[in-house]
Amino acid sequence: METTRFLWMRNAIIVFQKDIQLEFRSRYAVNAIFLFAITTLTAISFSIGPIRLHSNVLAPLLWIILFFSAMSGLSHIFVREEEQQTADTLRLVTSPNSIFIGKWLFNLVLLTVLEVLIIPIFMAMMSVSVENFLVFLSILLLGTIGLSSVATLIAAIIAQASAKGALFAVLSFPIALPILISGIHATRLAMDGEGFSNCLPDLQILFSFSVVIITLSLLLFEFIWRK
Repeated sequence: METTRFLWMRNAIIVFQKDIQLEFRSRYAVNAIFLFAITTLTAISFSIGPIRLHSNVLAPLLWIILFFSAMSGLSHIFVREEEQQTADTLRLVTSPNSIFIGKWLFNLVLLTVLEVLIIPIFMAMMSVSVENFLVFLSILLLGTIGLSSVATLIAAIIAQASAKGALFAVLSFPIALPILISGIHATRLAMDGEGFSNCLPDLQILFSFSVVIITLSLLLFEFIWRK
C-alpha cells in the first residue's frame, strides 16, 4: 500500500517536472498569462487616471484580472499533450490521478507566479492599500487553489475540442463563480481592515469549494482522461 502511494506521488512529481521543463523551453503559458494581465492592468490604469478607487471597485478588478489571465494560459496544460501527440503515451506510463495532480501542481505554481508578479504592480498602479494583509494572503491562497483546480479539470475536458480557447473560459466561469464571488467579497473586507471573523464565511466557502472540486476531479478524471 505504501509502495503504491509512493509510486503515485512520484509519478505526479515527474509529470509536474516534465511540464515545468517544457514551459521553460516554450514559455507559452507564462507569456500568455503575464502579457494579458499587464495589458489589462495598464489599460485600466490609464483609463481611470489619477482617480483613487474604492475597495468595492478594486476587489472585483483584481479578481477579474486574475481570472481572465488564468483563462488565457492554463488550458495549455492538456492542449499541449494533444497537439504534440504525447497524450496516449502519458496514458500508458502512469495513472490518471498522477497525471491530474502533476498538471494541477503546474497550474498552481504558474498562477502563484502570476500573482507574485502582478499583485504588487496592481497595488502600485491602482494605489491599493490592504489594511489586513494576512487575511488578504489567505484569500489569495485559497482562491488560487480553487482556480487552479477548476482550470485543470476544464482543460482536460476541452482538450479534444476544436474551439479550445473559447470553450475554456465559457465552461470555467460558471464553475469558478463561487470562488470569484467569495474572493471579491473577502478581498474587499481585507482591504477595509476587517478581521478573520468577518471574512470567515468567505474563507470557509473558498476552502470547501477547493476540497470539493479536487475530490470530484480525482473521482472523475479517469473517465475524462480515458475518453
